[in-house]
Amino acid sequence: MNLFAINIALAFAWAGLTANFTLPGLVVGFTLGYGALWLASPLFGETSGYFLRTFRVLRLTVFFLYELVLSSVQVVWDVLTPQHKSTPTILEVPLTVQTEFGILLTTNLISLTPGTLSLDVTPDRQRLIVHAMFADDPEAVTAGLIRFDRMVKEAVE
Repeated sequence: MNLFAINIALAFAWAGLTANFTLPGLVVGFTLGYGALWLASPLFGETSGYFLRTFRVLRLTVFFLYELVLSSVQVVWDVLTPQHKSTPTILEVPLTVQTEFGILLTTNLISLTPGTLSLDVTPDRQRLIVHAMFADDPEAVTAGLIRFDRMVKEAVE
């Protein structure tokens, strides 16, 4: 059994012991189980991959939520103010992630962020075509989207 399955089982065991089968109760159980597994990791042998990947997934989630809030405020400000500062453009973003799941996750995270929309992936899977609503500096926008790609690659590959 892998460590993620054990961690899920520990989360449900915690929720059962506390009679708190809610999302916060499961999150607390997952966190406590994660800590217990980390303390007991010498018993399982080489397990650093699980703990590193969990950290990277958490970092990607926090980064996405930060970008989501930041871009939402930018779009709302542009809609509510009389001057429109949007300078839409189409960008080509190089992809380093190569798995189907990684490309899917990257394109969806970019599309879920207000002000950007993934349009297509080139047939050779090396570039992502993106529409950006605020592209005053296309290089800076491309650099931010490359950061999404890099963090997804670290988290899933």
